[in-house]
Amino acid sequence: TGKHQQLNTILCMSEQSAKNFFNCLKLLKELTAIAKILNICAEKVTDHPEYVSILLPFLKEKTSDELHYAQDVTEFLSHMGNKGLADWPVTAALNTYIYRCKLCCWVFLKQKDRKLQLLERSELAQTLLLSMATLENQPTIKLQLLHILQILSSYMNCSSILHARGAETVCLHMNDHDPSGQVLFRSSEILWNLLERGNKEVVTAQLGTLECVLSLKEAFFHLLNTGSGHSDLQLRNDLLVITTLIAESPGSQLIESSFAKQLVVFSTFPELKSHNPLIRNLKLSYSNEDLKMKKLLLNLLVVMSRDLAALQLYKEERVVLALLALMKPPVASSSECQSGSRHWSAAQKEELQLQALATLATIGPLMLEEYISCEGSTCLLLLLDWCVGPDSYFGQGHSFHATGGRGGKKAQTRHCIRVLRSVTSLGEESVNQDLCDQGIINQLLGILMQIDAGPDEDDVVALEIKSDIQVILSTLCETDMHRKELFGSEGVEMAVHFLKKGSDKFYSGLGHNKLVLSTVDCVSCVVGCYTTEDYFLVKDGVFLLLNLLSFPFFFLYFLCDNPNTVPYILTWRDGNGQTAPRLLLQLWREEEEELGVPRNQHGSIADPQRPIHSLFQLDEAQLSFPANVPSAAVLEMSENLRSKIYSVFCKIGFQDLPGLLGKDYVTLTIIRRYLDFKVGEVWDEISRELSLEGGRPISPDQEALSTICKIAEDTAKRIVEEQNSILEHHQKEDIREEKLTYTEVRSKGVEIAYMKVSLKCFSLTKNPKKTNYITQIVFFFFLSYYTNNQIYFHMHNQTNSLYFFLSFFVCLVKRFHCMFD
Repeated sequence: TGKHQQLNTILCMSEQSAKNFFNCLKLLKELTAIAKILNICAEKVTDHPEYVSILLPFLKEKTSDELHYAQDVTEFLSHMGNKGLADWPVTAALNTYIYRCKLCCWVFLKQKDRKLQLLERSELAQTLLLSMATLENQPTIKLQLLHILQILSSYMNCSSILHARGAETVCLHMNDHDPSGQVLFRSSEILWNLLERGNKEVVTAQLGTLECVLSLKEAFFHLLNTGSGHSDLQLRNDLLVITTLIAESPGSQLIESSFAKQLVVFSTFPELKSHNPLIRNLKLSYSNEDLKMKKLLLNLLVVMSRDLAALQLYKEERVVLALLALMKPPVASSSECQSGSRHWSAAQKEELQLQALATLATIGPLMLEEYISCEGSTCLLLLLDWCVGPDSYFGQGHSFHATGGRGGKKAQTRHCIRVLRSVTSLGEESVNQDLCDQGIINQLLGILMQIDAGPDEDDVVALEIKSDIQVILSTLCETDMHRKELFGSEGVEMAVHFLKKGSDKFYSGLGHNKLVLSTVDCVSCVVGCYTTEDYFLVKDGVFLLLNLLSFPFFFLYFLCDNPNTVPYILTWRDGNGQTAPRLLLQLWREEEEELGVPRNQHGSIADPQRPIHSLFQLDEAQLSFPANVPSAAVLEMSENLRSKIYSVFCKIGFQDLPGLLGKDYVTLTIIRRYLDFKVGEVWDEISRELSLEGGRPISPDQEALSTICKIAEDTAKRIVEEQNSILEHHQKEDIREEKLTYTEVRSKGVEIAYMKVSLKCFSLTKNPKKTNYITQIVFFFFLSYYTNNQIYFHMHNQTNSLYFFLSFFVCLVKRFHCMFD
């Protein structure tokens, strides 16, 4: 055909003619034909190396060419070098090809529009990755190829690279022979680009294979033992960060490759002496890069602690002991100063101390035996003494964990309390008893009040420390009577002090909400010990709890076991004069409204068959639950406040409650029968589930079941009648009070009229005796007429009627005045 003849003609040209042809500017519409020329040139490159140098930017004849030839451009890029770089035997030609690929990348990447998407859709990245294995003996060309991949991974080609398992391929070849020392750097940059711009899970999954982990391990140890320059140390730390990201992947092979064990050994250096050959000749320069490596190793301990196999490695390498050595208070070592030995600076020690505390807060609860054997509680309490002691210390506050601690020891206090909280929260009796034997309760109470007396009341760090201390105290004292006695009056004073602050700043976002909740939780240290309970009552603790009534139902219930508590609850009033029973009833109504319980406009029962059913229970009505799963009626009790409010009313009683209105008595009738209604719900569920499962009780049981369900419904109907009676009674009371009010208003109006008439008469006669005489005669005459004819006016007309009466009365006074004169 004509096209084949053109191709053969081109290939038969002289060398100079070919160069002139391929160096001319080419059009997009010629792209398909030139792609075929490229493939033929690849076959004949041995004899004609000048055929390689043909790639130049293509021009558009029309604006629409970019859209019209988009598919051709994509296929052209995909077929560039599709014969494989191994088919290019001439080094110069290969270098030229790599250069042209790089040129192509830059041309497209500078045009950040549709052209970039064409490069993304092409298979250029896959072609280059597949060709890496053929370049083991050509490091220069391989370095240029890695540079191209670095450029491609910096933009939108990460998905295509990962699709060709580019992360794994690059990692496996990162330790190949490289005289320039740039292959490892380029490889790490590509991996970083893929982690930042690609799918992180896919990248870590590819790098988590055993072969890739071994390759990373080899590269890390090479830099650890031979790297000395700043760039080498940075690259070493970059590989450690990549390793940490791999450790977060659940399928990584860090432990199987023994890389994890070696990293754990490095994490304990130089705090622990070891004869391990890995660290025998290891020397640190104590530079900032070494500090970063140490912190990265400590962070890696936290990440790997999710694996139980890693905890065994920590036990073998005494990780807990190394962390306790790092967290000790800084002490100036005279021997080090005199010998001039290199060591961490004061600022570096502070960062490592805080990092070790943060690490121990995670690892300590997981390795409790090692924590106990290393006397971790003693070390923490000694550090806590130093934190609140008078010794001067200026915290640098440079690291992430030193937030809010600049110029003092607040950061150390914060993390020390965090470790104590994480350890005590396990409920291990031996650990908690050891802490109490060392006086932690009184120590924490003193620290808490000392911090609260400081100027940083609204400081986020201070609020966190205070709430954590209260959580520790409640954990230690909640179930032990002797510890409640140790909590004593000093603890009650602390709880009352924080309860008095109220919940005004609950939604400030600074941590006051946690402090309020932890303060309420501290009341558990009081409940159960009558000595502290009575002191708590004397300090108006119950009143303060009622001010926070949306939280402490649990503690109110148990405090009501003390007979001295009920009078405090009944006499309490809030800022608006509401009593505690009325506030509880209001909370009940709000809770039922949120649950969607059917009620009429007066708050009465709307459906006697389902007097306290919530919407959730109605949705679950057609479901059958297994025997080991709580039903909807039982589960509902733990998910709202109604059962807790009922428990409090059972303690304070249902009669003679102060400050209630009509609607409150209506609600109270429902609460009084809450348990009966709940029992009826359970029996109704049993009957319904039997029907759903096709079961039928025997006749006596069926009769008993029907009777129980009927009794529950009859109880609800009686409650409805009682509620109607209450409403009717209160309606009559309202009418009676309204009439009394009208009568009082009318009598007040008559008194005001008499006074005004007296003043008017006095102004007319200027004689007090005569004025009094005339006024009494006329006033009582018309008052008698007014009363005998039963002239009653409504409120909106009463004022006008009095004005009419007064004006007419004044005219009569004038007439009488003339008569008496």
